[in-house]
Parts: sequence; structure tokens; C-alpha cells
Amino acid sequence: MHHDTTPEENRARLPLPRSLLARSGFAATDPLLAADLREATTFERARRVVASHAFHLWTEATRTPAGPMDDRPLYWTRLMLSARLRTWRPTFDLSQVQRTELLHLWEKTSRGLTDPDFPPGEKWLRVVVTGFDPFHLDQDLGCSNPSGAAALALHGWTFPVGERTAVVRSALFPVRWDDFTHGMVEEALTPRHRVADAVITLSRGRPDRFDLEVHNGAWRGGGIDNLGASRTGPIPLPEGPGPQWTRTSLPVEHIVRTVGGEFTVVANTEVTEIPAGEGEPVTRPQGPGAGSSARSGGGGDYLSNEIAYRNTLLRDRTGSGALSGHVHLPKTSRPHEHTPVLERTRAIVAAALNG
Repeated sequence: MHHDTTPEENRARLPLPRSLLARSGFAATDPLLAADLREATTFERARRVVASHAFHLWTEATRTPAGPMDDRPLYWTRLMLSARLRTWRPTFDLSQVQRTELLHLWEKTSRGLTDPDFPPGEKWLRVVVTGFDPFHLDQDLGCSNPSGAAALALHGWTFPVGERTAVVRSALFPVRWDDFTHGMVEEALTPRHRVADAVITLSRGRPDRFDLEVHNGAWRGGGIDNLGASRTGPIPLPEGPGPQWTRTSLPVEHIVRTVGGEFTVVANTEVTEIPAGEGEPVTRPQGPGAGSSARSGGGGDYLSNEIAYRNTLLRDRTGSGALSGHVHLPKTSRPHEHTPVLERTRAIVAAALNG
């Protein structure tokens, strides 16, 4: 094992991920990238190779499959190939800064985080939907994330909204604190807020229910991420501290009223806060009190809450006016279990735009 690779990349070498990849359509990606990297004799050529392979991977992953949507081949392929890039010894001098740039390009492009490429014109409503990678892999290495599967399944979907047509572009985020610390969400979503009518973030939540998270808190509660890292404290923002709380602008009451089906859909207003002038956290079912300090949003104190907070704060700081909010999907962990969840997620996204 090469000393440079990350704990997340090292998991991709285990038998289960390898057998998943062998059965997927992505088995040839590693030798193909290796062959093209061998031909790359300059940094510019290496950049082109990385961008093209990453774009191809994202394009293939967002194709409609014959069976249930599975986010795992994309996840494990991305890690296998980022490990290859991290340990690549080219024939030319590659600085650490340049290698970091290649890895960043690989991540962004293979996650759909580059230009969202919406069609031009007034007839379109532009909708961004984001999901997350699988996580808790030390407990369940075969785990799939319904939010990642939903984002991949919804990419390219169109649906009517009055006289106009909504079109979805998706993206996937890592379950890694430090990517968020370094501004990955702002880098990806700021250009989207300039053009989008809605930016909806998804993640995996509680069993058998959808939670529409109303309040997001500015606090990290220390959960363990996919690198084994834990972070506790205020959410660090590129432009300096933000408010303790942000709020969804999705029409949550309308969504709750109109989306039926086998799962409960809840407008979740509960938060945990330290009230103004006090020292101990309390839970408030109806949302934060004036002047309180955030300890947990409706969506908790992990990366779900954090992307919800960053996204809704971007809406406010950029003045984009995009419908913005977070949906926790029911806790399913295998592609066949996701299928009814994905149908209901489509209904929620449609209801958000038609609300």
C-alpha cells in the first residue's frame, strides 16, 4: 500500500468494492486512465487526461440504468482512480501544488461540480439537486446512499411547471469535513446560485420518513467522516462568520400537503440551541429562539446540516432568491431499497417547484 493514499482510497482495494466494480460497467476505467497518464508528458496534457476521464466517469454514472440506480460504482471508481493519481510518478517534474490541482480537478469533474451546463432560454426553470457519497463504510462496506442515487437518477430529468419546463442538473459531495472547510460547497454552488431557480440538497436520514429541514445551524458536532476525521466547532466559512441559523425557502407546507405515498413527509422545525445568556443546550421543537447559539439544526450537526446551512446562506449572501433547502431521505442502504424513495423524491422536487 502506498503511503500517500487516503484511508478512503485504501478501502477501495478491499474485496467487496473490487467485486462491485468488476460487476459494474466501470472495470476498464483504471487501466485506461493508467495508459493515458503514461502518454502524458506535460502538466497540461495531464490536466486534459484527468478532465476527460473524470467527465466520462460522471457522464456514464448519470446514464439511466436498466435496473435500480446504484451510486457505488461511481464512488469506488473515483477513489481507485484518485489513488492512482495521488501515487502517479510522471516522466516530467510534477510539483505538489500541481498534483493537488489534478486531484481537485478530478474530484470536481467526476462529481458534476463543474459548470452545470443548463440549456439557455426563458422556457426553462433550472434546478440543482445534490447528494452525498456513501458513508459509515466501516460498519457497512456495501452501503449505498439514497441521496447519491437520487442525485444521479434525477440528473437530466425534465418536468412541467406551469407554462415552463424544469430541468435538473445534479452533483455529489464527499462525506469529508475538510473539503467543506476548504470551500468546496461555495466553489460549486456559487455559480449555480447565479443561474438556478432552485438548489435542493439531499442526504440520508431517518428510517421510513422524509424530513424537510426548516432550520440549519452554524455548528459542527464532531461526527466521524469517511477519512476517520472529526471536527467540532462553528462552521468555518470563506467570507467569515455567518448567522447562527439559516432557513429553508422551499414551500414545505405545500410539499407536506401534496406529496403522499408510503413514507411520512415532515416539515422538521426542531433544533438544539444554547439560549441567549445561558450555558446548556436545550431542544426546541418549533425552531430557534432569539439570540441563541446553534448546536444542531433540524438536520443534525453533521455534513447534512452543514451543506444545508452553506447552501441557504449562499442564497442569502448572493441574493439569488433560488428556492433553497434540504431534504433528508429515508434511511435505505441498497439500490433495490432506494427505488420507492427515488420516486417519492421526484414528487418532492416537483412539488417544491410547483408550490
